[in-house]
Amino acid sequence: MSNIKLVILDKKYKKQCEEYKKIMLENGSGMDGSGSLKNTDVDAWIEESEMYRKGINLPEGRVPATQFVAIDESENVVGMLQVRHNINTPYLSKYGGHIGYSVRVDERRKGYAKEMLKQALVWCRNFGLNKVLITCKKENIASAKTILANGGVFESEAQNGELTMLRFWIEIK
Repeated sequence: MSNIKLVILDKKYKKQCEEYKKIMLENGSGMDGSGSLKNTDVDAWIEESEMYRKGINLPEGRVPATQFVAIDESENVVGMLQVRHNINTPYLSKYGGHIGYSVRVDERRKGYAKEMLKQALVWCRNFGLNKVLITCKKENIASAKTILANGGVFESEAQNGELTMLRFWIEIK
């Protein structure tokens, strides 16, 4: 596995984020952990992410969040991860959790998600979070394994329409 680094989103990664978005959309893949990127121009998404990080002009029902990109040694974006600073909405507290993430379709099965979550938990501890909720779709076995490998403890299932979400808590030491 290559080394990856989780870094706060910066406009210098614009081109790599455009490539990430293109590959994910072409493959019909979800882009969890990337906020509104799927439906937003990359420039606008980068600006929006900065506003969310600062907690400025948040739309109703949204919470402050920090957007990360996972980059490899060549500075390619191989994954996205978002940490919500709190889960003080009905949706986040039941289905969404503190952290969402995804790995680029052509970069999967290399251990990136596990490493991304590991690095995010260090950031969370430094930010002041001592316990985080992470959820995944029941059928997403790879994500459940990633969460468990990082200390996740299964709490419950939650039904969100036709989706069954698995809820895990991670105590951050």
